[in-house]
Amino acid sequence: MIDLPFGIRLKTLMEKRGPLCVGIDPHPQLMELWGLEHSVNGLEYFARTIVELLGPVAAALKPQSALFEVYGSAGISVLERTLRDCEDIGTISILDVKRGDIGSTMSAYAQAYLGQEAPMRADAMTLSPYLGYGSLHPALSLAKKENRGTFVLGFTSNLEGPQVQHARDENGQAVGTSIVNQAGNDNSYALKNGHWGHVGIVIGATIGDALRNTDTDLSKLNGPILAPGFGAQGAGSSEMRDVFGSALSQVLVSSSRGILQVGPGNNDIVSEFHRNLDAVDRVLSSNNHL
Repeated sequence: MIDLPFGIRLKTLMEKRGPLCVGIDPHPQLMELWGLEHSVNGLEYFARTIVELLGPVAAALKPQSALFEVYGSAGISVLERTLRDCEDIGTISILDVKRGDIGSTMSAYAQAYLGQEAPMRADAMTLSPYLGYGSLHPALSLAKKENRGTFVLGFTSNLEGPQVQHARDENGQAVGTSIVNQAGNDNSYALKNGHWGHVGIVIGATIGDALRNTDTDLSKLNGPILAPGFGAQGAGSSEMRDVFGSALSQVLVSSSRGILQVGPGNNDIVSEFHRNLDAVDRVLSSNNHL
């Protein structure tokens, strides 16, 4: 079993290496830029190169499960090896699977991705709460027990997201706000120890004023915020400060295409990582002047 809670491990690596997570997203277009065929061999080269070059410098790596699954069982084998490589190199892995179900099915998903003996175990997994936040209990409970983590979809940047996330209940509270608040409640145990809890939230960096419009307060989350959308997807310094405000210190920025499009050359990809990290650091350090 992992010795330290997920919140401590992630925060420590973010402080040591910086708050940048690299997505291992083997999109066909990206693999073409690397000169790779859409094959299992190309997939394995792509994933292993990222782990080898960026694993020692990134706070976390985030494989996108669907882009491995499309290759069938052979792709799943590559994903399993990628997660083990992250484990061996000491980099936190966040498996982007966005699972959400009820009862025994949710329990099975939890065991598949967070169980200590699972071939596809990761340090954390992404979860979709839109069958009700309570339906995620098996995964949240197992993550805490195993010192692993979760990232629950809160406010996403896709056009369809607000239809559900901004909808309000009979008390006038937005669904996304309720998810953030419930995650904060689940993390409250960690407050007395001065570290983050095991439930993170996914909030897109390009959502604009959605948090203000829904009266969402991140100050009591007491957990990490996974923020896709910086750089290539359109969010810059002003957008990051506008969305996250005083919670910038909790943000783990996720980037894939903005770093990986330079290709697999050792100097190129590592230099591009550090260039992006410098940009992220400048944004997040501006929190001191808010």
